[in-house]
Amino acid sequence: MKSVFAGIATGVATAFLARGESLVQWPDRVRMLFPGVMGALAGSSTVALALAPRARPRHLPTLVTGLVMFGGAGWFIARKKLQGIEQNGAELDPTLTEPPASPLVSGGPTSEVNYSLLSREGARFVHSATDWSDSAVSIPRVMEPIRVFVSVLHASAIADRVALAVRELSRTGAFERKFLLVQSPAGSGYANSTPVDVLEFLSGGDCATVVVSYGLLPSFLSLNKVSNAGDTQRALLESLGAEIELRERQGKPVPQLFVYGESLGAKVQQYALPLGPVDMDRFHISRALWVGTPGGATADGFHQLCSGDSFTIDRPEQIPSNADARVWFLEHDGDPVVRFRPNLTWSPPPWLEQQPRGRNIPEAMSWKPALTWATVLVDTIFATNVKPGDFQSWGHDYRADLGEVAARAFGFHPTPEVMTQLQATLRECELARAQRVLTPT
Repeated sequence: MKSVFAGIATGVATAFLARGESLVQWPDRVRMLFPGVMGALAGSSTVALALAPRARPRHLPTLVTGLVMFGGAGWFIARKKLQGIEQNGAELDPTLTEPPASPLVSGGPTSEVNYSLLSREGARFVHSATDWSDSAVSIPRVMEPIRVFVSVLHASAIADRVALAVRELSRTGAFERKFLLVQSPAGSGYANSTPVDVLEFLSGGDCATVVVSYGLLPSFLSLNKVSNAGDTQRALLESLGAEIELRERQGKPVPQLFVYGESLGAKVQQYALPLGPVDMDRFHISRALWVGTPGGATADGFHQLCSGDSFTIDRPEQIPSNADARVWFLEHDGDPVVRFRPNLTWSPPPWLEQQPRGRNIPEAMSWKPALTWATVLVDTIFATNVKPGDFQSWGHDYRADLGEVAARAFGFHPTPEVMTQLQATLRECELARAQRVLTPT
């Protein structure tokens, strides 16, 4: 009976402490249920721990059998659910079943890439190459941009997917362009078009972008694929670096090589470049922009490798007027994806101790063992609430920042007038893409 009372007391105390601030807004129902759920977990755990020493040995086989059966059933259900998600990601949007007309993108005329296997995100990406006719950006377009996308559906082996991507780059003349951007996608294959738009507009179209995917599941279900995804990025960068070296020996012009990763894509590219600038030199990478790195690039030590030639900012207003770093980290102070780490369970994080606090970190938010970890975990679920064209600079939504930050990270210095034009055009591009996905042609 004492253990039951102890469990109740622990549960009530935990529920009381769980009523605190979070980094992002939660739905009212979640906010209401969270303290009760935390209290119930803490109380039941207390009772279980108190009763465990009294359990009789003859009960253990029954307990183990029950756990195995329960775990097996859970694994089977989860596997079927994941297969359904993958199947959905493999299918093209009903409005994008027709291949693109441009030969300068994967899946178009003369392309070796099978359009039907591009996956949902791949098809969206190649259909999103910027159209200058609707642009307000007052920079002349000198040529049409190139977009290459190779899906995990095209080949199971990393080497085969990378080889196909390099052949596509050669076919489209990407190595003759002034800029070549390598974007590491999210787990589902999603590749953010906004930073690509920035490069396409500011370069006048004299650029190419390549994406090689490694899965079809959302990033939070792809954390076990970081190693495989990193190997994919490294193999691609090795192939591109070799091609650039060959062209240099032949006296041919070579593109400036940029890399971009967002969220899990940022983590993946950093995994592929463990030596930081040393690896960047090896692969001929001129510039890098990593956005919303899970857990934060600074905490992992990767930031220290690049500290001599890098910037870490929360928003464009923090960019120094003379900034010209090789490596850029864009991480919102209040992004729970950046702030979520295992040690939140037992150790107060610096971002809750520093004064003044970073942007969008509530003053009333305090560290509580285990509870802060659980709070920020729930925060990550609601960290992004994307509405097409409504760019925000909070949580894990970086679209409002990417126009100016990507421009500076890629080495451009647009005038305030051009920057205003670009920001408006980026929003129009996103709205047009959302409409194209929803509206049959």
